[in-house]
Amino acid sequence: MSNDCTDESEKTWDAIAQSFDATRRKPWKQCIDFIDTFTKEDLVVDVCCGNGRHLIPCAKHCKKAIGVDLSRELLCIVQKKLDENNLDNTNLLHSDVVHIPLKHDTVDAVLYIASLHNIKGRDRRIQSLREVGRILKNDGKALISVWSRWQDRYRKQFFKKWFTQMGQVEFGDIDIYWRQHGLDIPRFYHLYSKREFLSDLRKADLEIIDVQDVKMHSEKHPDNYFAVVKKKKSME
Repeated sequence: MSNDCTDESEKTWDAIAQSFDATRRKPWKQCIDFIDTFTKEDLVVDVCCGNGRHLIPCAKHCKKAIGVDLSRELLCIVQKKLDENNLDNTNLLHSDVVHIPLKHDTVDAVLYIASLHNIKGRDRRIQSLREVGRILKNDGKALISVWSRWQDRYRKQFFKKWFTQMGQVEFGDIDIYWRQHGLDIPRFYHLYSKREFLSDLRKADLEIIDVQDVKMHSEKHPDNYFAVVKKKKSME
């Protein structure tokens, strides 16, 4: 699993794990709506499960849940919450999500929320999406979300980069600092245009069922894109 990208990312998320957990407790409505479609017989995977704010509801709605994350510190936080909720139907995996250690065609549903954009390099992001398709059953579905490049907070910054930094780095790459609880730690993000997000989903052989532009904090422009996908027939 180890390489420069994953090692750096793991250190970053380990460092902010406690602060992240303290400020990210409420599950998102879009995720709960998706979770509510699960049956009691489903096997569900939360890719990049973070502090478990969506994994816990998954575990309460399905037969078995699996949380996958690169950060051991976040997984320790999740395990404590599972114990507090007396949930014994959940396994946690410490893994790079570019290579998910699960078998082909075994999963009924996948959540992949606000994390794809933290993977450096388009090839690695697409490979991670291919992993989602690989582990899904033929009739399985995944909910995937990313941050929008053109959201209110970063819109002017990327317009400036369009004219001044084209070709220097992958357009959309940015460091966003975690500054809660006295910390000052950069996190890598690749912010997506909607067109690029849909393009990467298709390149990963995922069939797009539905897409939503969502304003969570922005007033004018969407700050998140959500897509419900399944594997293409060519992957079946």
